[in-house]
Amino acid sequence: MFLLMFSTLLDYFTALQMQYATNQNERKFWFWLSIVVNLGFLGIFKYFNFFSESFANTMSYLGWQINPLMIKVVLPVGISFYTFHGLSYVIDIYKQRIQAEKNFVDYAVFVSFFPLLVAGPIERATHLLPQIKKERKFEYLRAVDGLRQILWGLFKKVVIADKCAIFANQAFNNSGDMNGSTLFLGAIFFTFQIYGDFSGYSDIALGTARLFGIDLLRNFAYPYFSRDIAEFWRRWHISLSSWFKDYLYFPLGGSKGGNWMRIRNTFIIFIVSGFWHGANWTFITWGALNALFILPSVVLQTNRNNIDIVAKGRSLPTITELTQMLLTFTLTIFAWIFFRAENISHALNYISDIFSSSLFSTPKFDDMRQVLVILILIVLFMLIEWTGREDLYAIEKFALKYKRSIRYIFYYIIISAIFISILLSTGKEQQFIYFQF
Repeated sequence: MFLLMFSTLLDYFTALQMQYATNQNERKFWFWLSIVVNLGFLGIFKYFNFFSESFANTMSYLGWQINPLMIKVVLPVGISFYTFHGLSYVIDIYKQRIQAEKNFVDYAVFVSFFPLLVAGPIERATHLLPQIKKERKFEYLRAVDGLRQILWGLFKKVVIADKCAIFANQAFNNSGDMNGSTLFLGAIFFTFQIYGDFSGYSDIALGTARLFGIDLLRNFAYPYFSRDIAEFWRRWHISLSSWFKDYLYFPLGGSKGGNWMRIRNTFIIFIVSGFWHGANWTFITWGALNALFILPSVVLQTNRNNIDIVAKGRSLPTITELTQMLLTFTLTIFAWIFFRAENISHALNYISDIFSSSLFSTPKFDDMRQVLVILILIVLFMLIEWTGREDLYAIEKFALKYKRSIRYIFYYIIISAIFISILLSTGKEQQFIYFQF
């Protein structure tokens, strides 16, 4: 709480000082004060141990044994998210894109609005502050829409993500004892766990904000239906991807300097994105892998080929589109293995065990009947997502397509599935994955 309050006061004060500064040097001073302090807090609490341990390991390779200095402290809740809120605000003030907010309460609400505080989406002052400042009135239909999105988010989290987590954890935590087919299924389960978990949270956040008359930035747009990695990153964690594009990629020169600059800037934003997720070489490798996957489309300048959702206005994709989606999905699963693994060695061993002769053997989870149920749930879930892929969230237009009796039966099934999943969880709580970032 102290860090949140201090960061809020710092950015509020430095923004006002920049706006009222009489010369450019004064504006730069207040700007860099805010940047250095914010990134300093983030660096100390999130990355100090990582750099200290990495330095000690490097020295040991050179023959010097050093005991790394470690900070034993719990990572402050939401620090990566509210730090980026403040940074975007201060940068926009410095670039004179917006005026500094004089009302401290309004600015504090922008930084710490409770639905998005711990796991985003990462908001911009240009989008959220005007909504906070204007008068809002309760709108019944808007509130119902918000509740519907909350319901869908809860389904993603409790029914899909938490159930997938059981077997993803079995596979990754005991990978040395598992055969290739079990590990392959475990990677698929984690792929749907992280999607259901994170996009489910985002749906709950957006729906909750809508109850208060506020529209947050969309954070997911059916990323597993992407036809290439560039499209995937336009649809996955949209608020973070667009943040890095606007505040890192473009300031570095974007795509204006030819292939070398495009390649360099692409690797920088993806490695920084991986590092943002956590102080572990697995996250950095995950970011670098995605940079490699997206590189051909960046060099050939085909990264803007797939802007609209796949099969727009059609019920089914073409064979080409289906092949592209399957290839992109496969690359995504491969990268997620590094994201989930404990370390690089664990990830490499996991992958090598998948590509063994045991890949074609029978999977061996503790409860294969439940595995089958979850696989069926995933298929049904993706079918619903496919039918609603042109909307903000999968069941947004559900109320407009069917009569009330059918809608109520559908809602009853969703709510029942959520409660049954909670009752069958036997107290094994599954934290939201992105709470740790």
